[in-house]
Amino acid sequence: MKLVSAAEAAQVVRSGDRVFIHSVAAAPQALIGALTARAGELRDVEIVQLHTEGPAPYAAPELAASFRVNALFVGKNVRDAVARGQGDYVPIFLSEVPALFRTRAMPLDVALISVSPPDKHGFCSLGVSVDASRAAAQSARTVVAQVNAAMPRSHGDGLIHVNDIDLAVEHTAPIFEVSQAKAGELERTIGSFVASLVEDGATLQLGIGAIPEAVLAALTDHRDLGVHTEMFSDGIVDLVERGVVTGAHKRNHPGKVVASFVMGSRRLYDFVDDNPSVLLLDVAYTNDTAVIRRNPKVTAVNSALEIDLTGQVCADSLGTFQYSGVGGQMDFIRGASLSERGKPIIALPSATARGESRIVPHLKPGAGVVTTRAHVNYVVTEHGAASLHGKNLRQRARALIGIAHPAHREALERAAWERFGRV
Repeated sequence: MKLVSAAEAAQVVRSGDRVFIHSVAAAPQALIGALTARAGELRDVEIVQLHTEGPAPYAAPELAASFRVNALFVGKNVRDAVARGQGDYVPIFLSEVPALFRTRAMPLDVALISVSPPDKHGFCSLGVSVDASRAAAQSARTVVAQVNAAMPRSHGDGLIHVNDIDLAVEHTAPIFEVSQAKAGELERTIGSFVASLVEDGATLQLGIGAIPEAVLAALTDHRDLGVHTEMFSDGIVDLVERGVVTGAHKRNHPGKVVASFVMGSRRLYDFVDDNPSVLLLDVAYTNDTAVIRRNPKVTAVNSALEIDLTGQVCADSLGTFQYSGVGGQMDFIRGASLSERGKPIIALPSATARGESRIVPHLKPGAGVVTTRAHVNYVVTEHGAASLHGKNLRQRARALIGIAHPAHREALERAAWERFGRV
């Protein structure tokens, strides 16, 4: 590797370039800072990214002439930029993002990545985020790496040789940590309903947040669970250490915890570091429906912002306001549906913090449908679980009203009567 300063490395970016930034907790902040410092001499640089943790200074309003965000998933740090028109959103299944880069449908000029120091054979690790970042590093014209001694070395697809890195900047900094969400009584109730649907020997997919953590906490009496997921956080570590997660019945990578990236505490990163029982793989593989379905009893637990009475799930927007992205929800919902005895689950509180119902007669105008009503199976709130599979629209409405917040059931019943004549 050619070792340079961060300021020297940032010089490879030219006006009009498309620059990829390493995902989630692996966002290389030293390189981001050096690139942003060049704002005065750059114009129309397109920043391509999935969710990233930490600051995104290039998304500041005053830098609109220099940088524009093109988000494949909208995180908190670029949400305002997208809303004010300084950024754009690309709706795409996470499983298909690597092909954007590899086929040059979205050619990359520069990839800014974060890696561990090389081993004695010259291989660095992409660490906590392999996801689509592997494809970006393989496809970009120029690869610039922040070599971070704090980056865990993960097993799987994340190895990159020093010969494939054009410029390297040595800069050690803590990996961004995300505190484990605190589950309240509502989340614990939802978690217990979801856990009751999980069979022994099931293969799990969950995200991060209070509800997924509550689900994991409710699985301590289960046996021989497996993990094949887009990402995982600290709750999985607890189940591995308790002997609940063994992966004994998985057909793909038995005995291994499989994911594409991780996000959580330092304890989680230490668990992943040089752990051969954890594989972080390319998201084109982990989220491939054909791969997911081969495991038994795939139980996929995903969230929603709202769901209408026919089962349409909006998980990425609040009306026309782009809140997040499609991500991998549909990859796993479909994979679980096709898995032998699989169970796709949408879990959400019945009402918002302001008391508005999340089960609604119609989605908000402009809302995106992430999971179609033909794909939805189980919906879980703190008021129970509803199975929609095989039910007609009227039966679905009845089932969803039964798990809606009691304060909203009468209004939902009226809406259902107006639409279907009876429920």
